[in-house]
Amino acid sequence: MPIIYHVTTAADWKAAQEKGFYEHPSLIAEGFIHCSQEHQVPGVLERYFEGEKNLLKLVIDTDKLTSKFVFDWSPSTQDTFPHVYGPINLEAVTDVKNL
Repeated sequence: MPIIYHVTTAADWKAAQEKGFYEHPSLIAEGFIHCSQEHQVPGVLERYFEGEKNLLKLVIDTDKLTSKFVFDWSPSTQDTFPHVYGPINLEAVTDVKNL
């Protein structure tokens, strides 16, 4: 059961619960939702969320995902990140942690 993580806002998570699934604008713009391994979360917070408030870390069980996930190379960070190629079904989110 590989676990991956996605950083989002409390408002976006609330909207996902109302819709029954989680989507991010990157799914339309890039074709996938950016996720991280646990050790990558601090860098993601520093690069993309500095100064943001009300952030949450979604804990995602990849065995429960209904959308495909793939580890892709990121040339900008010289690292491999998990990407979810479709909406994240709520059943795959096993925990939500405040950041």
